[in-house]
Amino acid sequence: MALRSGKIRRSQARRPQARRSQARRSQARRSQARQLQAGFTLIEIMITVAIAAILMAIAYPNYQQYLVESRRTDAQNALLAFATSMERYHSDNNSYANAHSGTGYPNPPKTTLFPSQTPIDSSAKFYNLTLQAADNSSYTLRATPITGSGQQGDGYLELTSIGIKRWDKDDNGAISTEETTWNK
Repeated sequence: MALRSGKIRRSQARRPQARRSQARRSQARRSQARQLQAGFTLIEIMITVAIAAILMAIAYPNYQQYLVESRRTDAQNALLAFATSMERYHSDNNSYANAHSGTGYPNPPKTTLFPSQTPIDSSAKFYNLTLQAADNSSYTLRATPITGSGQQGDGYLELTSIGIKRWDKDDNGAISTEETTWNK
């Protein structure tokens, strides 16, 4: 059946209109699908939580070690400041003896000389500062971790009047030849 040049079949005339309405319907479906996918799926949230848990399992112990090391450094600085106070005391009294409060050794320093706990500028204390021995010409200072604090088990630190630094790293109560430094 041949068509005349000016006439179009009805079915051919409707096709562009049908295509346009079909395109509108699929576009509407896509926008609805986008609206439905606005949130997160349960699996995406579970993966995120698992990644966060793995990161925390790695980061938390490192952070705790950092805190122990920074508190130890603060105690070392406090011992150095304590030694400066002892030198000032020696200048005034021509002796290191009697720089402690109480009788005998070990004892905390006189409150007018130096604080007995560190950190000095915080209410949370981690080390007790004591004068282990003192006579006319020498002294030994010690910073001992406070039982129940985050420093418990870190070992005590010592500083002598001639600058010898000791750290009981293994916390066995004695200084070995490998522990005659404050370094790790």
